[in-house]
Amino acid sequence: MKRKRFSLSFLTRLFLVSACACLLAAALFSCIDEDSYDTDPAGNFEALWRLMDEHYCFFEYKQVDWDSVHSVYASRIRSDMDNYALFDTLAAMLAELRDGHVNLYAAHDMGRYWAWYEDYPTNFYEDLQRHYLGTDYRIAGNIKYTILTPDSIGYMYCPSFSSGFGDSNVDEVLYYFRSCRGLILDMRSNSGGMLTYAERLASHFWNNRYLAGYIRHKTGPGHGDFSDPEPIYVDPADGMIWLRPVMLLTNRRVYSAANWFVSMVRHLPHVVQIGDSTGGGSGLPFSSELPNGWKVRFSASPMLDAGGNQAEFGVPPHMRVNVIPEVDFQRGGDNIIEAARVRLEQYFAGGSQLKPGGLEALEE
Repeated sequence: MKRKRFSLSFLTRLFLVSACACLLAAALFSCIDEDSYDTDPAGNFEALWRLMDEHYCFFEYKQVDWDSVHSVYASRIRSDMDNYALFDTLAAMLAELRDGHVNLYAAHDMGRYWAWYEDYPTNFYEDLQRHYLGTDYRIAGNIKYTILTPDSIGYMYCPSFSSGFGDSNVDEVLYYFRSCRGLILDMRSNSGGMLTYAERLASHFWNNRYLAGYIRHKTGPGHGDFSDPEPIYVDPADGMIWLRPVMLLTNRRVYSAANWFVSMVRHLPHVVQIGDSTGGGSGLPFSSELPNGWKVRFSASPMLDAGGNQAEFGVPPHMRVNVIPEVDFQRGGDNIIEAARVRLEQYFAGGSQLKPGGLEALEE
């Protein structure tokens, strides 16, 4: 089937979706503004609670009883409480959502929920990674890469989607790996950034247009008021395409745009995810402001994988492997990288399928 290369880029579509959501929010919920509530503690509390009640996107999925949360925290609001006490109370209320994309910003602090990685093993240590990268590795954009010997495996580390790399950078990396039998793509501790970088990298790993996932956006104030899922497709890059085996390394600190990247590519037939589950963060963030000027960020539009599944709490690996610090530091090796090398060697020797349980199908 002939492809027409006129589709909107992922970023453009997300921008338009966000813009439409903002206009819709303005039309439907124009009463949520600085004039609707007093700037005292009670006013700010009610403004924040209602803002989240009508716009946050994961209440039903997480089974959060937001009315009950209101009852608990309203009893803690006092007219004479200072800004520090008010901030701590509002931040604690937001933490009930268990969402790393939910933040409260004031001049003195940032309310946050980081248990999505703090309560789990690190599974990544730069001192161990140095045994593989060495000191003469190459850097393309923010991507560090080298060839592992003697097994002739490319090693590519993408630490963030916050700083940029272009298609030409990825082309150079993959061209450098042209004689390699397989690739280890290390995404560990990539906490996200720009979704366009995630899509850009994903476009180099399949030679046909493929379904990456879906996005929904709020259409009303109800917790279940959403649009139908809108499909998101990835078109292949014009340059280098890598179709040889890929071992995709993840840990709990893979979040947000990096979580989305893993969700996009893990179902490709030549990609195996190894390590720990990702940290999640599959809601497209939106920002607003309270009557007293404090900023608030929250998940407004859920993004689903190609099977229509939520990835808010993370993407599980095909092969679960942990770094064992007391062993790995002694032997000078990373257990997750070594497991990836073993898996590739078993596959090349004909002793196993690439993916445990067989290949996953692609939808086009």
